[in-house]
Amino acid sequence: MTDSAGKVIQEILADKRNRKYSLRRIFDALLYITKTGGQWRQMPNDLPPWPLCYYYFRNWSAEAMAQQRHLGKA
Repeated sequence: MTDSAGKVIQEILADKRNRKYSLRRIFDALLYITKTGGQWRQMPNDLPPWPLCYYYFRNWSAEAMAQQRHLGKA
């Protein structure tokens, strides 16, 4: 992801919690899985742990589906 796109995403994912892994890094990991089609358990070690990334993937996906249902798009 480009730095300019990263800044936009960072603004969306901004929070004030002190996290071990930033939401930006987790989002980057989700982009990696999407782009490569790789397996969760085979994620590179320089990305956050796969269970954490999978947790956010499921939660954000569920939120997106709920929002689409609310808007009548699903």
